[in-house]
Amino acid sequence: MINRVFVKELLGFKEINLEFGRGLVVITGPSGAGKSVFMSSILANFGLANQEAKLCEIELSKPKDLDSDEFDLEDDLVIRAIKKDRVRFFIDGQKISKKSLKELFKRYVSYISVRDKSGFESSELISLIDSYSKDKVSGFENLIVDYKSLFDKYIKLKKEYEKRVEDTKSATEKLEFLKYEIEKLEKLDIKVGEYDELMLVKKQLSKLEKISQLSQKIESIFDFEDSVYELFNLTNKDSSYFSDAMNQLRGDIDDIFALKDELGEVDIEDVLNRLEDLSSIIKRFGSEKEALEYLEAKKEELRSFETIEENIEELKKEIDDISKKLDKLALEIHNVRVKSSKMIEKELSLYLKELKLPDVRFSFTKVDINEFGIDKVDIDMDGIRVDSLSGGEFNRVRLALLTVGAKGVDNGVIILDEIDANVSGDESIAIANMISKLSNSFQIFAISHQPHLSSKANEHILITKDKNGSYAKILNKDERIKEIARIVGGENFTQEALNFAKELF
Repeated sequence: MINRVFVKELLGFKEINLEFGRGLVVITGPSGAGKSVFMSSILANFGLANQEAKLCEIELSKPKDLDSDEFDLEDDLVIRAIKKDRVRFFIDGQKISKKSLKELFKRYVSYISVRDKSGFESSELISLIDSYSKDKVSGFENLIVDYKSLFDKYIKLKKEYEKRVEDTKSATEKLEFLKYEIEKLEKLDIKVGEYDELMLVKKQLSKLEKISQLSQKIESIFDFEDSVYELFNLTNKDSSYFSDAMNQLRGDIDDIFALKDELGEVDIEDVLNRLEDLSSIIKRFGSEKEALEYLEAKKEELRSFETIEENIEELKKEIDDISKKLDKLALEIHNVRVKSSKMIEKELSLYLKELKLPDVRFSFTKVDINEFGIDKVDIDMDGIRVDSLSGGEFNRVRLALLTVGAKGVDNGVIILDEIDANVSGDESIAIANMISKLSNSFQIFAISHQPHLSSKANEHILITKDKNGSYAKILNKDERIKEIARIVGGENFTQEALNFAKELF
């Protein structure tokens, strides 16, 4: 429910500051005074129009089931729009986009214009029937929840199935490439650290000739070993350190000769070719280890391709099983909807009679399974489709449907733009009575040019205009009587018009 509206610099309006209570708020005034401009500013703060005011602030009571994961919402909400170079919106001080505002309040703020012919789409009618059924049929709400949960899973699995089927179309070519890559890497027989080992061998091979020359010269050192021992004995010197050194030298030289023989058997061309292969691998993957990890990943991908057909069949079977369950649930939902629609038709007939209209009938057409089940719902009046009715008839039917669906609504707001335009006196009275009844469940803002609806208002706002701009004022009873007399008889209304206005209260 909207509790207060504060507006600054809205086209012809310098400032508007109005407080509202529950029920019906009627807005009247001469043509061109700014009624639609004022209403449009309110709509804009819910994302339903373009905001023209420099500042528009709306205070409202939060519906009990309005919630958001993105915003912290107080029980008393404030929506503020500030227009400078562009319009910025805030909810309880938190920045919010126009799109998010519209999404957040779409269930709680409805706008109906005499020029608008929406509201009778199949999805809207199904929503009405389901809302009615939840109140009347035990377990129906759980049935809907189960269906939607299963349908979401069904859609998810279908998308996965379609993706896998599409993947299989390019699988043959990809499979051949995978096998080629795996075969190529396996043929290289990569070992971690091999590149560094071969680089060392390459360096040693480049020194092989020098090693051979030096090792032959050094061998002659052992020819003098006995003479050294003899000299140490003659001079009583300790020869143990010399013995250890010679033993160490003999072992090192043996190792050098063994390395020389080993290097002599190495094919330098093979080493260089292997280094070239490993170098390209390291350049591509970063290291031998990463190359081996890539190889294992490709093997795993190959294994998944090899089982893809089996997985697709399993997935198709799961989808078929869910489809059967959905068909069963959808049929149960359909049967409840048909029964509920008959009850709604009976309730509607009472309201439609008041509105001087014949009965309407719901018709169900079976369609492919979708988020709403298997139903496409239409309504007609004496065999005539609703969208073929005149504007006045159309809006009266819409009011009747709103009234039937209004039960249990918390803090909902309906904004009506000239909903009683172009109707006869009796029709105007019927519309006024229906809107008044609807205002027991909703807070309703209605622009009107008819006396009957104005007389039903809990609050009556007059919009006027002079050379200095437009003004909005809440009328007291005497002012309301004069305004209704103006609606009936014009600016210079007669005593008869004034008496008629008094009789409406």
